[in-house]
Amino acid sequence: MIKVGFGYDSHRFKSGEFIMLGAEKIPHEKGVDAHSDGDVLLHALCDALLGAAALGDIGKHFPDSDSNYKDIKSSSLVEKVMQDLKANNYKVGNIDCTVILEKPKLAPYMTAMQKNISVLVSTSLNNVSIKATTNEGMGFIGRGEGIAACVVVTLQQENFN
Repeated sequence: MIKVGFGYDSHRFKSGEFIMLGAEKIPHEKGVDAHSDGDVLLHALCDALLGAAALGDIGKHFPDSDSNYKDIKSSSLVEKVMQDLKANNYKVGNIDCTVILEKPKLAPYMTAMQKNISVLVSTSLNNVSIKATTNEGMGFIGRGEGIAACVVVTLQQENFN
């Protein structure tokens, strides 16, 4: 059985020197205001994976009211989600990601982010697509106030009854 999940996350910017995105530290004139490291791409990935498996959402599993998750690496959250998926006999198929922000340009970091995600979810590099776009100057993203990401995944449930 193939299942599909969709995830979305956004965060506002704050003062800082870098953003975490796809488990990569990317130099930027601003940081991300978040309870964890603020990696919107990995947060959206978690939601897509959990949604495809009907296991809730990232807030249910990792509430920002829990101090255990303060400043946690988002890659650790993906690893925990993957443990839940494996326990339920799921294997990741395809991942399609879109990051929305005005700057910085992400082209120099795309391959590294793609590799990081493929390793985190134990799938082939060919199964991970990452794209970036701007918001053409519109809305909070267009004004440079924040960043967002959307992710679609497919899961295959092995040994499905």
